[in-house]
Amino acid sequence: MSAQCEVTAKQAAGSRMSLFERYLTVWVGLCIVAGIILGHWFPQPFQAIGQMEVAQVNLPVAVLIWLMIIPMLLKVDFGALQQMQEHWRGIGVTLFINWAVKPFSMALLGWLFIRGVFADYLPADQLDSYIAGLILLAAAPCTAMVFVWSRLSDGDANFTLTQVALNDTIMIFAFAPIVGLLLGLSAITVPWDTLFLSVVLYIVLPVLFAQWWRQRLLGQGGEAALQARLNRLHPLSLLALLATLVLLFGFQGEQILSQPLVIVMLAVPILIQVYFNSGLAYLLNRQFGVAHCVAAPSALIGASNFFELAVAAAIALFGFNSGAALATVVGVLVEVPVMLSVVRIVNATRDWYERGATAPQHSEGKK
Repeated sequence: MSAQCEVTAKQAAGSRMSLFERYLTVWVGLCIVAGIILGHWFPQPFQAIGQMEVAQVNLPVAVLIWLMIIPMLLKVDFGALQQMQEHWRGIGVTLFINWAVKPFSMALLGWLFIRGVFADYLPADQLDSYIAGLILLAAAPCTAMVFVWSRLSDGDANFTLTQVALNDTIMIFAFAPIVGLLLGLSAITVPWDTLFLSVVLYIVLPVLFAQWWRQRLLGQGGEAALQARLNRLHPLSLLALLATLVLLFGFQGEQILSQPLVIVMLAVPILIQVYFNSGLAYLLNRQFGVAHCVAAPSALIGASNFFELAVAAAIALFGFNSGAALATVVGVLVEVPVMLSVVRIVNATRDWYERGATAPQHSEGKK
């Protein structure tokens, strides 16, 4: 998730942070607790917010999601697509994991754990909704995390930029069909009109707006102007994240209080899919002889999720009170610390990786 990952990168790099950023994990925890308490004791304001909809789009949430998404999309340079040939093996592996493995493996894990192992311990009327949330969480790769994982794993910057641009381009066309297919296979009704509306509202329009704004900033003051604007937007993005958490957990408070272990049970398939997909991508890159500075971020990108889009789509498709919305929020609680553990693994195994690469690396990963 973009806001938390930016802070994680600063922590890892030892950069100076504000008091707010340094203790972001604490603020997130406090927002979750505050949301549950406020939703329990003051349900009317949350219900009023939940009713502020136009064409099944909740306006307060749409504003908050845009405030989170726009800063990350400002970083995306679609001109990097011209560099695809430089890292074709690493890009091929990452695309395979992101679009052919991750959504389907998450659906399989959802069926296994939500409808199987944990079915007797979860509310029966929410089982399909939990699975839908897990599918939404895994159906699109994260856009902002890639920059963070690349820095933390000493990744190739050109590869990262190219991968982000390509993933975002594919996401515009592939997100809705993949979600629709997996929901259909799960016997979950697919509201196609709302699904396509979510794609337009939370992918297409933000991408177009962010690219227009990016070109305008670069034309006015170059990279310095762009970076200055990103620095100013960063705190706003963090606040939007925290406000969204308060809202979501305000609506989910009663369900969590009645069954607190639901979060743990939802976290299990998310944990497994992160380690499985990152491990598979790492091993495939090693088999194809991809340089470590490409393989490490490739593995991390391959396992990361577009949290903001998943939350927005879950709310639009199933509502604030749905198990789908809760499942997507559990994703953010699990993903960042788990992905940091994967960063430590790929960094610690660099020597092992480079000893076992089986193909020439001279054409990839030059930094």
